[in-house]
Amino acid sequence: MEYQYPIDYNWSTDEIIDVVKFFEAIEKAYESGIERDELLNAYRRFKEIVPSKSEEKTICGEFEEISGYSSYRTIKKAKEAVTGVKITMR
Repeated sequence: MEYQYPIDYNWSTDEIIDVVKFFEAIEKAYESGIERDELLNAYRRFKEIVPSKSEEKTICGEFEEISGYSSYRTIKKAKEAVTGVKITMR
């Protein structure tokens, strides 16, 4: 994909890398599928960096706008699934 991930330049390098990994996990759910636990682990780390619900909504909204991939729907599906399931979005 040819777009930039929404990031906050106040984050550390490690935090930026982990946020990008989260968005890559969302992309993977849409493009080929991803293991539920791998996706939720990336989301947990993302929430450590972005604990505010409103900030999460803003950042994920920006990501959806540029990529067409919904973080909200992907995480919702993963939370409803059982361990060991591959999450695929359409």
